[in-house]
Amino acid sequence: MSTCTTASRDLDEPLAGTAATARTWLLLEQPGPWGAKALTSSHLDPKLGRALEAAARDTGVRIALIRRPGRHADCGTSAERQVFAAHTTPGNVWLHAATTRAPERLLDLDFTALGEGDPRTFDAALQGRHHTGEPLALVCTNGKRDRCCALLGRPLAAELAASGVAGAWEVTHLGGHRFSPTLLVLPYGYAYGRAEAHAVKEILQDVREGRVVTEGCRGNSAWERPGQAAELAVRRASGEHAAEALSVVRTDGAAPRWDVTVAHTDGRLWRVVVAQGTSLPPRPESCGSALGSPARMDVVAVREMPRAAIPVAC
Repeated sequence: MSTCTTASRDLDEPLAGTAATARTWLLLEQPGPWGAKALTSSHLDPKLGRALEAAARDTGVRIALIRRPGRHADCGTSAERQVFAAHTTPGNVWLHAATTRAPERLLDLDFTALGEGDPRTFDAALQGRHHTGEPLALVCTNGKRDRCCALLGRPLAAELAASGVAGAWEVTHLGGHRFSPTLLVLPYGYAYGRAEAHAVKEILQDVREGRVVTEGCRGNSAWERPGQAAELAVRRASGEHAAEALSVVRTDGAAPRWDVTVAHTDGRLWRVVVAQGTSLPPRPESCGSALGSPARMDVVAVREMPRAAIPVAC
């Protein structure tokens, strides 16, 4: 059976620079079935879903629903739900957790502050606290968006849970169906494609040690797509694996070409030239869609700069 995933894999489509962008992730547990637009087509009150979408718009916050791997029964009771918020910008990475029986309390959040990396609104509104458990391994399993997410994502999530990965959750949407199984790891916000259980366990072990695995990585959600590709290119060129060592501090230009400045916490700077290319031959970007030529981020050059050569601006 030909799927968008098999086409992407067979054509060796690059993964770097394809992660969903979000400085902050807000995750709400919602059992039961999910529709294609899960916030408004699940057992969550659709009025609440629309209000949350509106509140998060243009704030840097991305909202997703999560559920534990396995059967997705929803008894319709006001059961206690898990809620997470994670900020992924290096230098201010955090993951906080809370529980609630009233998901409408999420509307009490200051989404602008949350997107800027301030966890106090989350803690005040939901009695949240710093998450002290295992890192989160979020696997996209929403077959209503693309069948590959269900066919490939659900077995991966189930295998992780069965093997004792305490932070394994199913999530509604991470983008890039054709890279299924797709995975987001929090708190650091690195996304992965074509994930396999043994590789996910290695990724999570590195996360526990504050490190990043670059193999199979799509990028850090804190950056826009050119920055994602640039940061990964610098990691590979420099051999740097510390999770918060690198930041994208400047992006000049516009499609189809950008000059991206990546900074190390030790003061080193790199200039990375990223060009927007076209993935050929045409392939489906999701199952059932027409053939297309999705954009790709191609790193043209990586050059380390003298430390004072480029003015750094956020």
